[in-house]
Amino acid sequence: MSEDPEAQAASVTRRDVARGAGLAGLSRLSALIDAIAQPAYTWLFGLTGYGIYVVLWGAVNMASNLADLSMTSALQRVVPGEADEDRAHGYVRAALLLAVAPSIVIAALVSWQANAVAGLFSAAPDDLAHLPRMVGIFVWALPVWTFIEVSTSAARARRAFGPEIRIRLFWEQIARILFACGFFLLGLDSLGLVVAHLCSLTLTAILCIRLLGRYYSLKRLLTARVDRAQILALLGTGLALLPASASRRMLIDAPPVVLNLMIPGARGAAAAGLFEIARKISTVPLAVRQAFQYVMAPLASAQAGLNRAAIGPLYHFASRVSTALVVPLAGLLIFAGTDILSLYRHEAREALPLLYILVAARGIEAIVGPATPIVEMTGHRVLPLLNSLIGVFVWAVLIIILVPTHEAYGMAIANGLATVATAYAATVELRISDKLWPFDRKLAQGLGIGLAGNALMATAEYWLDGPIRFGLVLLLWAATSWSALRLGLTRSDREALGGLSRRLRLI
Repeated sequence: MSEDPEAQAASVTRRDVARGAGLAGLSRLSALIDAIAQPAYTWLFGLTGYGIYVVLWGAVNMASNLADLSMTSALQRVVPGEADEDRAHGYVRAALLLAVAPSIVIAALVSWQANAVAGLFSAAPDDLAHLPRMVGIFVWALPVWTFIEVSTSAARARRAFGPEIRIRLFWEQIARILFACGFFLLGLDSLGLVVAHLCSLTLTAILCIRLLGRYYSLKRLLTARVDRAQILALLGTGLALLPASASRRMLIDAPPVVLNLMIPGARGAAAAGLFEIARKISTVPLAVRQAFQYVMAPLASAQAGLNRAAIGPLYHFASRVSTALVVPLAGLLIFAGTDILSLYRHEAREALPLLYILVAARGIEAIVGPATPIVEMTGHRVLPLLNSLIGVFVWAVLIIILVPTHEAYGMAIANGLATVATAYAATVELRISDKLWPFDRKLAQGLGIGLAGNALMATAEYWLDGPIRFGLVLLLWAATSWSALRLGLTRSDREALGGLSRRLRLI
């Protein structure tokens, strides 16, 4: 754990990025399981019941991203380059205290004023009676979730990207499904979904203590001395990154909350539910990009002060792989969208146009690769703030113009354009500041193959129907993805994919 930072930087290769992204991608499959669980939740608790649940969870997530003072990002910036183990443990201890303590205070205040807070939200008549109780109970997910986020970030700061897999996939998501089914059978209705979520998070937090014990000494974490300079370093780094981190999460968590606040009654809950259904499905391609974001953040931080030029090849590699995988995947989700939404209750099919917009935005965003975390982790303190302001400004203006008339559809347009604006602003900044640019001949080849495959999927979707259509679209997606990987990556890129490349016969 005390390996020399110079040696660490020198050892960062495309294979490190590929392996880390693969492991992080598996952990992000929790989003895929969540997307699969959505139909079950809507069938069990109804669209409006599911809608008020996602509104409350979005509010908790936004509060967590403000209360944690961006300690999750700060740890990935300061720990990778810290050779002194006592100081590394001190950073983690300080981050946990700085993040979790405010979230406990906020949870206590909201629970105390649960009736007043509940009055802010729109819900169906059946849910209004127990909405204060839902708010008072679910707000305690805030400190639990904050602890989980900081703990897993501390593990990633050790360049350990795989341990989250069991926690994120099984204990957080699958356990939630089991709890939800159990509470539904007990007759708790939408309250059962809230309690199930809190139970799964509590179980996950307990396991995160063991996760910390694998990469840090728990005894040291309890006794590590934290000096004033470390606290100031964490706060300085975290607060500098907080606007970017908060705005990025805002584009994910705030839309259902804003829709619920702007649209009264059951319509507000239903609009939030429809948007979240489309957003969850759109996170399937996002999982690929987030995998590279999770990996590139600590790796870029480790490289930045030692071998900054070495970031370029890693960035090109991540951008090419992201394009080759995400563009065809976006096509699959768009042109099989009707089949996917057929798994939900009938009223959920109104989410189809929202799905088109959000998935297309994720595909466009993926082309530029992990530009945002590289900007954040390589010493640019002002640029993340600028990017966050660009994204929030675009989002807020379009909400004011579109949501009063078009409701959830208008929110999807606002969200999609703001997401793309933030990613491409970071890309232009890297071009100017570090002469890094994701676009090259191989990326263009991968993008061209992906778009051609998507055109074929669109043709199949237009002319065919039923299982034959879905089967052909699925086959075209697989062929397009393989072709984009084979022709859109250099040989060294394909070799860096290791066993996966051999199994897919990419070499």
